[in-house]
Amino acid sequence: MAGHSQFKNIMFRKGRQDKERSKLFSKLAREITVAAKQGLPDPALNARLRAAIIAARAQNMAKDSIERAIKKASGGDAENIEEVRYEGYGPGGIALIVEALTDNRNRTAADLRAAFSKYGGALGETNSVSFMFNRVGAIAYPKEKGSDDAMLEIAIEAGADECASGDETHEFMTSIENFGEVRDALERKLGPAQSSKIEWRPRTMTAVSDENGETLVKLLETIEDHDDVQNVTGNYEFSDALMEKLSA
Repeated sequence: MAGHSQFKNIMFRKGRQDKERSKLFSKLAREITVAAKQGLPDPALNARLRAAIIAARAQNMAKDSIERAIKKASGGDAENIEEVRYEGYGPGGIALIVEALTDNRNRTAADLRAAFSKYGGALGETNSVSFMFNRVGAIAYPKEKGSDDAMLEIAIEAGADECASGDETHEFMTSIENFGEVRDALERKLGPAQSSKIEWRPRTMTAVSDENGETLVKLLETIEDHDDVQNVTGNYEFSDALMEKLSA
């Protein structure tokens, strides 16, 4: 299981998502606004906006809230928001990539630098760790859409690089260059995706000691809590024993 998925699984089992739903909605709304600002306000003609709305609906975000976030893009509030990527190392030398939407990159950088430092890590320069990751397109559908074999056939027809079928989802992977074409081909076959995004994936995973793993989770919690942070990706892998302990 990828490191980011492991952390999300821990937080979900702790019930932490329910406690911070308002913060989650705020981040989803910001992504919708920026997506609408950079493209057209029509999700049918704006793939990033369509993906952001799908993500919001998956979290049961109200239709009115989604519409307000889209309309906000036509005002002045979204003009100064920019996408920024921060890179650094966590405890045990774990590589981390933090993606943010911020109206003050100096403030966000200072906050993240303080968090990394507090938990035994260090914020680095741009491209200091990104070479350890691949930038890929990931398109997910619910498990009930079809059998593993059927999804593999559809992946080949759509031009996807691979299809990884898990317990709950089928995930189609593609290059950035083919992302739009593959996504559209899958939508024609299977309907709207559960999620559709371009993200960082570690090339190799690094096992974390249980001691460093507990500190790393605290760092990840702090980063995820930041209002400007949208995504955090790492190349860490927790032990089963630590997963069980942290999820209790």
